[in-house]
Amino acid sequence: MVWTVTAWVLGTLVALMAIFIVICVVLYFRADFREPNIEIDLKAIAAKECAHLAQNRHGVWEARIKGNAIERGAAYGVACRELLEYQEETFFNRILELIPFKRSVKFLHNIIILFNRNMARHIPEEYRNEIYAMSLSASDKYNDFSTKYVRQLNYHAAHDIGHAMQRYMLVGCTSFAAWGKSSATGEPIVGRNFDFYMGDDFAKNKMVLFVEPSKGMRFVSLSWPGMMGVVSGMNEQGLSITLNALEGAMPISSAMPISLIARHILQHATTIDEAYAIAKEFKCFVSESMLVASSKDGCAALIEKTPKCTAIYRSAESHILCSNHAQSEALRNEKHNIKNIETTDSLYRYERLEELFKNHAPIDVNGAINILRDTRGKHNSDIGLGNEKAINQIIAFHSVVFEPTKLRFWVSTSPWQFGEYICYDIGKVFSGELDNKESYTLEELCVAADSEAIEKICPRIYRYRELCDVLRAHAKERTHTTDDILAEFEALNPNFYQTYDLLGDYMAATGNRVKAVQMWIKALSLEVAQENERKAIERKIRKI
Repeated sequence: MVWTVTAWVLGTLVALMAIFIVICVVLYFRADFREPNIEIDLKAIAAKECAHLAQNRHGVWEARIKGNAIERGAAYGVACRELLEYQEETFFNRILELIPFKRSVKFLHNIIILFNRNMARHIPEEYRNEIYAMSLSASDKYNDFSTKYVRQLNYHAAHDIGHAMQRYMLVGCTSFAAWGKSSATGEPIVGRNFDFYMGDDFAKNKMVLFVEPSKGMRFVSLSWPGMMGVVSGMNEQGLSITLNALEGAMPISSAMPISLIARHILQHATTIDEAYAIAKEFKCFVSESMLVASSKDGCAALIEKTPKCTAIYRSAESHILCSNHAQSEALRNEKHNIKNIETTDSLYRYERLEELFKNHAPIDVNGAINILRDTRGKHNSDIGLGNEKAINQIIAFHSVVFEPTKLRFWVSTSPWQFGEYICYDIGKVFSGELDNKESYTLEELCVAADSEAIEKICPRIYRYRELCDVLRAHAKERTHTTDDILAEFEALNPNFYQTYDLLGDYMAATGNRVKAVQMWIKALSLEVAQENERKAIERKIRKI
């Protein structure tokens, strides 16, 4: 009787698993990315000079594309062919660091295709054509995974998937806006750190992309080669937008990538209300906060969007602060938002931002940059370099300040936010006033680098992260390093909880259990960024 029941249970589980696999296979092969069936003469479009590409003295790439979707995409692809290949290669190398077996990467890619199977139906034809035309210049190296177009389209959802996985990636963007009495000029000013981290190599090529579409408004987008969506940008009518992740339910299928929604807003909105109306038109699959500032409105607001709701938050003050939790009436008490406030670094960063804002108000460009460069914790405490509770986590892909009324913006140069902030004026770019110059930057308005941080902080960070890899390798192999290396590692970042967490892992792996517990207890005495990290350290202590 027992064997009969066991056999029945196992048989049922096998049958259910088989049905599940069949469903997945059917859904995989029914995935339709709506690849355009159009002939494009890349040489002819290249001859039209629809794209401009140059690298300025800071190593930042400046591109300018114009025309219809196919002309823009094809010209951009031809001009950026080598950059597209490099960006895709660094992306795959980063994935291989996390998943060291190619067969596993192939499996992951198939899961992503399954997840994104319906994404294209939510994306306007204009953007699909633009991405398709650009993808023709992509590398053939990864064609065994999928077509160039499918890969490039899926990359536009990487930002969304990264935000959906933010509880595991431990990243969070910070932004703010000031106007009226909170602004030094009385006009809107916006600052933001974009902390989307896919490795130092991926962040090497920063792109300032000026777009002149045949329909809609001209705009600038700050991102990386191949990214046609917008994570930070401003249009010619003085409307700026920046994206900040919100906590939400884990999505089970994709829709419109949030960066393309932001792109559509920049291309077609001049006011906050218009931006809000556009945001409500599209279905997204992750939760996101969009900080929108408008020169016409003379203020800023947060458009908070989830797969089920689109809400707006307008501050009663003359400024607005944003980390990674919702503030609108519709979403502030939502269960995922409450959990995010209670268990992550979002509220801490918000409170630190409040302190910095009060210290620098009324905000001007230099004040905004000083806030974005800040590496310390609340009450100016030393919480360790690279702590996610800091405004500057020393991982930012880019940092930017917008002055929408003046159509100017300042973007950071390496290293991280410590380099010079270079200035652009999109009015002068689009008018053609700067066409004969080597770079679109306005050198006289650039903000100087933080030389003290570059001299004192950056070498520590480089060496610290180098030794992190060394200790992880020794812990993995259960081999010993020298006492000098251990002492140097601790001295480089003595107030950072991760220093002692990693030392504890190393001690445990090499047999010094007592010392391991001491290191983990030391880590818990410092400012731990996430509740799940604190619990993980406590579990390691209990295990020993």
